[in-house]
Amino acid sequence: MYQKNISMAYSILHKLYGSKAKFRAGQYEAIEAVLTHRRTLVVQKTGWGKSLVYFISAKLTNGLTIIISPLLILMDNQKEYAEKLGLKCVVLNGNVKSNDKEKICQSIENGKYDILFTTPETLYSKELQSILPNLNIGMFVVDECHCISDWGHDFRLEYSHLNRIIKNLPANISVLGTTATANNRVIDDLQKQFGGNVFVLRGPLTRTSLHIQVLKIGSKAKRYAWILKNINKLPGSGIIYCLTRRDCQQLSDFLNRKGISSRPYYSSNDLPIEETELLFSKNKIKAIVATIKLGMGYDKPDIGFVIHFQCPSSLVSYYQQIGRAGRKENMEAYCFMMVGTEDKTIQDYFINNAFPTAEEERKVIKALDEHSHDGLKQKKLLHYCNLSSKALKRAIMFLTNNGIIYYENKKYYRSANPYKFMGEYYEEVRQTKRNEIKELHDFIDTKECYSQYVAYSLNDNTATRCGKCANCLGHDIIAGIEAPDVEEINSIQEQLNQLYIKIIPRKRWEEIDLQFDSNTKIDVPNEIGIALCKYGDAGYGEMVSYDKYHANIFRDYLVDQSAIAIENSIQIKEYKYITNIPSYRNGKVADFARRLALKLGCSYIDLFDASYVGTPQKNMQNSIYQCRNAKAKIKLKLNVIIPHKVILVDDMVDSKWTLTVAGRLLTLHGCESVFPFCLADSSQSEVE
Repeated sequence: MYQKNISMAYSILHKLYGSKAKFRAGQYEAIEAVLTHRRTLVVQKTGWGKSLVYFISAKLTNGLTIIISPLLILMDNQKEYAEKLGLKCVVLNGNVKSNDKEKICQSIENGKYDILFTTPETLYSKELQSILPNLNIGMFVVDECHCISDWGHDFRLEYSHLNRIIKNLPANISVLGTTATANNRVIDDLQKQFGGNVFVLRGPLTRTSLHIQVLKIGSKAKRYAWILKNINKLPGSGIIYCLTRRDCQQLSDFLNRKGISSRPYYSSNDLPIEETELLFSKNKIKAIVATIKLGMGYDKPDIGFVIHFQCPSSLVSYYQQIGRAGRKENMEAYCFMMVGTEDKTIQDYFINNAFPTAEEERKVIKALDEHSHDGLKQKKLLHYCNLSSKALKRAIMFLTNNGIIYYENKKYYRSANPYKFMGEYYEEVRQTKRNEIKELHDFIDTKECYSQYVAYSLNDNTATRCGKCANCLGHDIIAGIEAPDVEEINSIQEQLNQLYIKIIPRKRWEEIDLQFDSNTKIDVPNEIGIALCKYGDAGYGEMVSYDKYHANIFRDYLVDQSAIAIENSIQIKEYKYITNIPSYRNGKVADFARRLALKLGCSYIDLFDASYVGTPQKNMQNSIYQCRNAKAKIKLKLNVIIPHKVILVDDMVDSKWTLTVAGRLLTLHGCESVFPFCLADSSQSEVE
């Protein structure tokens, strides 16, 4: 049996790569372990060829191979590769239409495919669950299996039930887990989740093709300037990683304006992902500016560089992301990690919002206890829980995972299981993430070999000094790198200051309310407005933050820059009046609006009644509560004359409901056009 397997495996390898091709160290051992029905865990460096192990194993296995993948891009990428081996493959995930799912499931049940690529969510779906008992499954693969472990750098809650499926699989079904990013703690956890007695194949993790350098460049303007000055000196095409969607979009737009072809890549992007991937694969663009959505498994062998515009969340995720580069044989690739002033704020946001709070979970349980005799849909839960959509979704996920609630027929119900808040465990995981960030900052400050340091963080103690990183060399990793001068930085800062944030008007009410319109459609929405900056960002954002809480007024400089922003955005001569959202705490916003009116040559007009205090809008966490609260609070003064066109001013914008309600009141009383202006956008919607 052994000789037959090895002969057939080599035959497949030679057909794919030529008669002189050889397996890399450990590849055949992993294939043999799978073919002898052992539970196998492969921890090997990025680019080692983990997918080749399960594709050849699938070719030599009787029955269907199910491959669980975390990303849709990864599935399409791997399906194309598997089909080169003559394997019949199908992808089943959330992008597949319901009607097509039924046909695909029928074909799977009829044995028409060798490989099924799917996600955990789809694996748990009613369609797949109904046919699973009838399938002749030969192998079950969990790619990027560190996602199963709470301690993995990219833990996914939807992966957490896979251990139950694995433990219940018959002994004659091979199980394979693959990852490049598992330290000792994650490996120990995975062995337990795979059911013990696991064959672990672990190899050296150092990637000799990668040259690493850390750049301590604080401000965004300096980082923009460095990229602009040096990106064309870097070989081929590459990836620039950002932590937020907004940074992806803005940096990509900036590079394109400067003649450097790039595309943003993140969830909910307007640009077609397939088109971006095709342009990148053919080196038609210099850079793809991506969130971590492009972090795992993406296989373009000739990526020449990776730039981190902000610090990643950990050294392990850093290893995963730079591992996209330099996979082609005899190719060198260059990796630059930038350290920004905003990194800590973003990292803290991710850590603090990783788990639900006890209050969030109890609100969901209370709503279901009181209203769930017929079940509640997620949208309906928002009516009973003053939680943001993200917080509600997070609470639902963890409560479902822990068996406290369950999902059936598109509704949620309370189970009979007793509830206990997992706070201590959540905090333990959070602390692990904080320790990982500390380790990352130790890496940033180290004088030792960067490559060796990263390998050690993954408990690979075989690593030696690379001789290629900036610390080993004592100079830049590529010739010709230049630091931008003060003039270049100042020029770019001015350009960044003019990247005003659009305030896209709301078009519908959250619930039918005859107080304003005859249905949920807003008959006369506001114009597209602008916010001067992102709250807390370097420059204007920091000024707004300081003045809002620590000064008596908003400084004159913000008035001047706001006037410029408005004049750049509208025909100011058409807007002769400025009013403001009423403030119930102090007169800062009204004072700012008066000074802004004077600067623009407009008249200030006080239109709204500030006597309706009520609950602060910032305490309202979702759109339903925000809409309801704004309608209750925002009132026009009696007997005021409403102008035909007005600029509506506030200091902050988040949900936009305050601006929406105020604007609709104005248009109901004769105003034709309402242009919203805010000093800062404080929403978190662009965090990936």
